[in-house]
Order: sequence, then C-alpha cells, then structure tokens
Amino acid sequence: MRGDLERCQNQAHRECARFRDSSPEFAWKFRVLEAESLLWQGMYPQALTTLDSQPIPPSNKDSLVEALAIKGAALGRLHQFPEAEEKLAQATQICHDSPQITCGDVARARGLLALQQGEPDTAKQFFDQSLQFAYSHKDAFLEATSLLNLGLISLREQHFDEAIDLTDSAYRGSTILGSDGVAQGALGNLGWAYYYLGDTEKSLKLSLEAAALASRTGNVTAQLTWLTAAGYVYAGRGNLAGAKRSYREALKLANKTRAPEAIHDAYRALALVSVESGELDEAREYADKAFEMARSDKDRLGELYPLLVKGLIAAQSHDGAEADRIFREVESDPKTNASLKFRAQYARARLYEDQGQSPGADREYQSALKTIEASRSTLKHEESKLPFSNNARHVYDDYVHFLVASKKAEDALRWADFSRARTLAEGLGLLVNGAGVDTGPPPLNPQLIARQAKATILFYWLGEKQSYLWAITPQKTALFALPPGSQIDAATQRYLQALAGPQDVLASADQDGLSLYRMLIAPAQSLLKKQAKVLLIPDGSLNNLNFETLLVPDARPSDTNPPQPNLHYWIEDATVANASSLRVLGALTPAGGKGSQDAGSKAKRDRSLLLIGNSVAPNQEYPELAKAAAQMADVARRFPASKEKILTREQATPAAYLASHPEQFSYIHFTAHGKSSRLSPLDSMIVLSKGSGQDDSFKLYARDIISYHTQNPLRAELVTVSACYSAGERSYAGEGLVGLSWAFLRAGAHNVIAALWDASDASTEQLMDKFYDELEKGATPDAALHAAKLSLLHNRDFQNPFYWAPFQLYARLG
Repeated sequence: MRGDLERCQNQAHRECARFRDSSPEFAWKFRVLEAESLLWQGMYPQALTTLDSQPIPPSNKDSLVEALAIKGAALGRLHQFPEAEEKLAQATQICHDSPQITCGDVARARGLLALQQGEPDTAKQFFDQSLQFAYSHKDAFLEATSLLNLGLISLREQHFDEAIDLTDSAYRGSTILGSDGVAQGALGNLGWAYYYLGDTEKSLKLSLEAAALASRTGNVTAQLTWLTAAGYVYAGRGNLAGAKRSYREALKLANKTRAPEAIHDAYRALALVSVESGELDEAREYADKAFEMARSDKDRLGELYPLLVKGLIAAQSHDGAEADRIFREVESDPKTNASLKFRAQYARARLYEDQGQSPGADREYQSALKTIEASRSTLKHEESKLPFSNNARHVYDDYVHFLVASKKAEDALRWADFSRARTLAEGLGLLVNGAGVDTGPPPLNPQLIARQAKATILFYWLGEKQSYLWAITPQKTALFALPPGSQIDAATQRYLQALAGPQDVLASADQDGLSLYRMLIAPAQSLLKKQAKVLLIPDGSLNNLNFETLLVPDARPSDTNPPQPNLHYWIEDATVANASSLRVLGALTPAGGKGSQDAGSKAKRDRSLLLIGNSVAPNQEYPELAKAAAQMADVARRFPASKEKILTREQATPAAYLASHPEQFSYIHFTAHGKSSRLSPLDSMIVLSKGSGQDDSFKLYARDIISYHTQNPLRAELVTVSACYSAGERSYAGEGLVGLSWAFLRAGAHNVIAALWDASDASTEQLMDKFYDELEKGATPDAALHAAKLSLLHNRDFQNPFYWAPFQLYARLG
C-alpha cells in the first residue's frame, strides 16, 4: 500500500470486472485488493459489501484467508464483534491446517479486534505473532504495520518511551516502502504520544502533517483521528473555538464512516471542550452520548472520560456532592489510567478550594502532583522527560497560588522549585529519577543557598492568575506579587522584537523595557546592593529575555517637556547570571557535597584550554566566519601553549572534539556557526568542518555532547559557545531554554556562555577579547562577562544591545 488508496481501489475494481468471467480466481485477487483499499480508507461497510458481492468464495486459500482477515478487521471496526470473531476463527483454522503467506494478516486482524474489544494484552500477543511472521517471511509491509500496532498499544497504556521507539521504527519502514498509509498512521500516533508527553508544539505539527497525508491518501478515519488530536492541542492552548471546529469536522467524518470508536472519541472531545467553555447543556449532551456508546460496548475506560466531564459539569453547576462522588469514582476505578486519575484529583482539589476546604484542597493538589510525578518516573528517555513538566504546569500553578493565598510562601517556593530542572538534575546525578514522588519536595534553605552563592537570587513564577517573585538574600526571603503571566509575556515579546529592531531601545525610551523593569526588578530593588551580584531563575518567556537590557529610570527626570526619566540599562547596576533551580544551586555550591568547589579550583589552577573553530565551510548555508581566526588567536594567547589543544580548519570536526578528551580541560571555547532546533532542541548543533563519512559529519549535536559526556563528564570551569542561538530557542516548563547551553550544563560544565540570538562577528570578537582579558586577571566568569559587555556598551559603535546582549552566562555554580 503506497498510499494512493482511491486510485488503487478504482483500478482494482476495473480489473476485477475485467476478469470476472474469464478468470474468477484472478478476479478475486483484485476484489480482495479493492476491499483492502476500502479498509485502509476507513470505509468499512463498503469493504464488506465488496467482498460479499460475489456469492462464491475464492478457491485459492491465500485469497480466502486474506478476504476473511479483511472482513474480521472491518466488522471489528464497526463493533460487530461476534461476526468478526467468526470470520477470523475460520481464517485461523485454515492457517492451522494449511499455512498460507497471508496468515500474518490474520494475526494482525485478530490483534485489531482484541484492541477494539478493550483487551490490549491479547492484542499485543497477536501483534507480536504478526511481527514474527513478518520477520520469518521477510514481509516488510506486515512488519511496519505490526510495529505500528504495537506502538499504539504502548501509547494507550501510556508507555510513551516504548510507543515512540516502536512507532519511529514503523515510520522508518514506511518511508523505505513508500507506504503513505503506514506513514500517516505513524506520524499521527507520534503526535498523540508527544501530546501526552506535554510537547504540544511537536504534537500539532505531526498531527496536522498526518491529517494532510491521510486526506491525500483518502483515509477518512485516520484524517478525523488526527483532526481530533490537533483539536486537543488547540484546547490546551486556550483556543477553544479552534478545538471545537476540529472536533465537529471529526464528528462529521466519523458519521460518514460509521466507525463507532471515532464517533465516541469525537463526542468525548466535544464534551470536554464544551464544559471548558462553560456551555454546560452541550457538554452534558455530548458526554451522555459518549458514555452510552462506551457502555453499550462494555468499554469501561471509554465511560470514564465522559464521566469525568459530568463531574466537571456538576462542579460548575455548584453540585459539590455529585462532583465529589464522580471524581472519586473516576480516580478509584480499576480501569482508570494515570491521566484520568490526576485530572480527577486536580478537579477535586479545585472543588475543595472553591468550597473553602483548605486541608482537603491541599491534600488533593499533592495527590494530583504525585500521580503526575509517578508517571514521569516511568520515562527513561531524557527527550521524553524534557516536555513532560508541561502536563503538570497548571496543577503546579494553581497549587503555588493556593499556598501563597494560604500564607504559606515558603511552601509555595519549595513546590515551585521542585518543578524546576528535574531532567537536568537527574542527568547530573543530583536527583534520582522518581525522587519525591511519594514524599514531595525535600526541605529547602534558600538563604543558605544565596549565602553560599554570594548573590541575591531572583526566582520568578509566571502564573495564569498572578505571577510571583521571590527575592532571596543571605538574610531573608521576600515574596512579591506580580501581574498575570499573560501580561508579562506580552510585554516580553514586544520588547524582544524591539531589541531586534533597528531603533536603539534606550534612545527611544522603549516603554516595554521600562515597564518590564518596573514589573520584574523594581519590587525587589531595596534588597539589591549597589553593583549587586544577581542570580536569576526565570520562568516561561523570561528565559528568552536578557534582563541586563531592561531600562532603569534614574533618580532625576530630564529637562524635556513633558519631563521624561533619564534611563540606563540594568547591566550598569548588577552583574547577572542565569541559573536553573535553587536545588541545583544548593547541590553545587561549596556546601553542596558534590565536590564542585575542588573541581572548580583545580580548573582555575590548571587553566587548560580546548579551542575549536574557524572551520572550513561545509556548504553555502554556513559560510566561513571572517573574524573567527582573530577571535581564536585572542583566546589562545591567554593560556600557556603547553596547556592548549587547538583544533582549527580541517581539524575542527565533531569527531576530533570527541576524540580530544574534552573532559580533561578547564576551559572549552567554540568559534563557529550554531543552529538551534525548536521542535527537537537536542538536535541543536555547532557547525564545524566536515569529517570523513556522512554528509552531516560537520554537525556536533547537543544529543552527541550529552551522550559522550554521560560516560566522561565535563569538569570545565567554563564552556563558551561563540555561536548564534547557542542558548536555544524553546523553553520547556521547568527546564528553561534547551539547546547547546543546556547540553553542556547537562554534560557537567560549571558555567556556559551562549547566545540568545545571531551575534555580530565583529562585536563578538571584541567582547571575547575583553572577556578573556578579564579572566586572565582573575575575574570570575560572571564578572568577566559583565566587564566585557560594559566595554561594548561604552563603545559608540557597539552600544546597542544587539551587539553586547546576546551572550548570557548559565551557571550551575553560583
């Protein structure tokens, strides 16, 4: 099946008619092919009609077995289970008596039937059988579909790592075969997997791609499934109208195919989006229909989703007792899954909070978070863990807000920090996967961490209702209420655009730069000493913002009419670095018990350097950097020649970097192009020279850095990635920006300097020259970078933040 299903169907129909009288057996082969094309299009009644159009069954056993398998699969999709079992039992008997080449299709069809009947363990056994049959008979198409179905079972059981691995294998097989039918199924299932992992951006892209491919191949059932998946993403982003449009289109297509499962899924989705938009009558109608369909099929899990909606309806209708009863039923049902369980617990927490039952609300919030964290602890792949915190964001946000409102600011900070840098901390061995699932976050001593870091820590939380800033000094922790996250996000996005524009934000007195300072810094200004050292732990869109560029009003206004405040950049008041969480800082400051101080001191004494860059252009997309050689020379002259390893021009390859034992060096510096990947941040890369072998041998990926250094951890005091967008583009809830800077921190570096945007070649050379000059004089990385930026700010040619602000310091060590 290469994917042109309608064309295949029509051509098979014509050939069947042509051979009907002259060669009935040959006609049967085309009739079976026509029916299979209809089956793949989701046209189940039509497939059955086609096979029943000839009263005399085929005498060829291969054709007979395949016809029975198609009938069984179609009847199963229509939930005509006894009839489906009868057809597949006939096919199984024939295969038992006389094995045929098509017997693998029977095992696959029996797996599909078991899946429709809610028996995933039985389905898995049959799909394993079909996969082994495919291997032994070298049937690549059966292999791809079996892997796809095994991936679907793992997805439904919420074993997401396994689901992605199996589905990726199916997709690779489909591309080799040129099978668009399998490809759209794989893309769509991957879309669902990433949705459940919290990666809605990747999910939406895959779902829409799958829907478009299903439309082109004529697979109506698949198209409506992927439209439903896209609708869930829209709903999660607050676009309820867009979600409802997708669900209604899916319902229209589902009714066209008369596929009960698809109709149920559309009703279920419409019920959920209706209750979220406050349309309770519609929600009740859709939930009732979905519930009755699931009940008639004896599908208890299918009943629980609309039942949860009924509980939400009761809660909004102020029927607290009924809502509580339903939420408890959903949570405790043996057929429930982790997703339903945490949603029921979260709904009950909000119900109790609305009723003023604070102890019950506190208990249920913690129960919901423990359920989510228990699910996260089952994930093994780091790439699966990264977005998973997005699933818990709303629960953490409501719980933090609840704790603050309950006058428990310290507990709120402890839980807020517990949600941060989980994947990074686990990768560094600072946190065991699953730690805190049962007990919650461990005790936290923020003032001690600030004292050890010799800094004031500004910890931000962007919330839906209200945002918060905890300002932490060695002596005290102060909480400040900030505007809702949406307001801060909007100002941040406008200011980022202004920073990228031609106009100088300082000269134009940009109002967003001023308002962001007033929102984010001014509340804690009294706690900041003059020329303060500040560690920022940002949240959400603030990860993309360089706080140093915020505009600070001077004490006296100007003489203009009307008076305007004199302004300066915040960089002139503070030395700033970014950190990921209090817990990571606490583990790595001198009293953290990880030996970081000794490693850092040894690195400073050694002053050994691995310098790599000025590479040969691998293609036209990445031309050679005019100032790369000069920048490398400036860096190299600051270190003893006996302690340097320099990889340049043809030697500057990814393989050479990995072979140089970078874990032995105290400083590592890259002068190269960089490229971030938004959808797959661990595919972000440093562009070096081509090595031998594959065309992409010039790409040093973030995932390769992590993989190598998992066994050979970096001990570098500093890694500098003098490349554009090396900090990354995409921020994950709890993890911050993920890209090359995150990869080097995960690899073990104590500090990383990376860029938020495409930096100027000329200004970067000057900044790095001054930076290493300050390091040579004994300055710490944050102080050295601060001095280097000020030198550009005070240079008329480079005073615009575009030149000095892209590079930021990301610190594991305060």
